[in-house]
Amino acid sequence: MEESKEQILVKHLLKKEEAAWKELFGAYSGNLAYVCSRYVAEKEDVHDILQNSFIKMFRSIESFEYRGSGSLKAWMTRITVNESLKHIKQKGDFKSAVEVDDLPDIPNEDEPDFEEIPRDDIMMMIRSLPEGYRTVFNLYVFEKKSHKEIAGLLGIAENSSASQFHRAKGLLVQKIKEFKMSKKAQYE
Repeated sequence: MEESKEQILVKHLLKKEEAAWKELFGAYSGNLAYVCSRYVAEKEDVHDILQNSFIKMFRSIESFEYRGSGSLKAWMTRITVNESLKHIKQKGDFKSAVEVDDLPDIPNEDEPDFEEIPRDDIMMMIRSLPEGYRTVFNLYVFEKKSHKEIAGLLGIAENSSASQFHRAKGLLVQKIKEFKMSKKAQYE
């Protein structure tokens, strides 16, 4: 069976070949910056986290185990998400941003309807969520983590994770309605 392009790249990465690392960065940095920007709004922070992620990849490539097509991307994404979460926690105010029991509940009669909304606009809506909501929403929706897993990762109560997710969805429903109303008003 012939080796895939990804397997060949991994072999060169394991040899710490500079050209392979440049190829890896060129091929994946855009996608990983996108992943990072789901968690962190500031471009400078995204750049720093991305740089730290690639340093971590370089230092731990020996621990990578090829498990089939896409496993390299999955490994890199996991490192980037973890570095993003580490950055959020180091800022120090994350817990207070997540433990917000005094905020009024947002009615959740709808699921967010992202149909006919450009991807960039959806990302702007997600990025505009308060940090705690955004983090829990991303972990639950994009990383497919359970509320129990999210609670463990963030050091919060499981019901706080569920509450944050509920409120994030409610805010997104509101933002989507506003977006669609503004688009509708443009055409009238």
